[in-house]
Amino acid sequence: MRLQLRTWPEVETYLKTSRGIIMPIGSTEQHGPNGLIGTDAICAEHIAWGVGEATGALVAPNIGVGMAAHHMEFAGTMTLRPSTLMLVIRDYVTALAEHGFQRFLFVNGHGGNIATVRAAFQEIHAELRAAWGPSAPDIRCKVISWWENESVHKLSRELFGASEGSHATPSEVSVVQYLYPGHIKTAPLDPPTAPSSMFYDARDYRRRFPDGRIGSNPGLATPEHGKRLYDAAVAALADKYCAFVNEE
Repeated sequence: MRLQLRTWPEVETYLKTSRGIIMPIGSTEQHGPNGLIGTDAICAEHIAWGVGEATGALVAPNIGVGMAAHHMEFAGTMTLRPSTLMLVIRDYVTALAEHGFQRFLFVNGHGGNIATVRAAFQEIHAELRAAWGPSAPDIRCKVISWWENESVHKLSRELFGASEGSHATPSEVSVVQYLYPGHIKTAPLDPPTAPSSMFYDARDYRRRFPDGRIGSNPGLATPEHGKRLYDAAVAALADKYCAFVNEE
């Protein structure tokens, strides 16, 4: 149910029975030596499409560049400033709200987006209150990362244990390998499981994690694991979407 593949009369018909829409958001950033730069955008978009098919929900165009300033020491990374991303989200939501959409579930593929996305929601609510007061439309926005459910957590622990890590993870690399089997990459990983720690800015990130990984071993990734993770994510998020749009 991709919005881009519908006509405007079809969208008008959809809005007679549903006010919900799924909003994929990811990032375009390095994912270690064997992870594609589009990993976060690819995962968010395809899982959102899967949720749309499972629930009959429309899926908006992907926001494929996110807040990835901390990855900018690695070639190919793109980033939006938090303030820019907030405006993009605001404009996406308010444009669709003008047509009658009221429930916006953001399926997220990048942890670095979360704070900015939630701040954007508060800006949207503040703007609606300022413009409409008590008669403001009942717009509700929620963000859920595709791995943010017990099914995916349990499966990633089973498959990868402590080598899942927090960036360039074997889970996300596996999902992309399943979706794009013609683009599987291999590279030496030394050490196999990367170190893990906090960091400050892009330069400090590159110093601490020279190959881009944090605590992960994406060499464990396989397309077979990716299919299991994809299926688990779609099923869990379909349930979350239905619960969200049916809230009182």
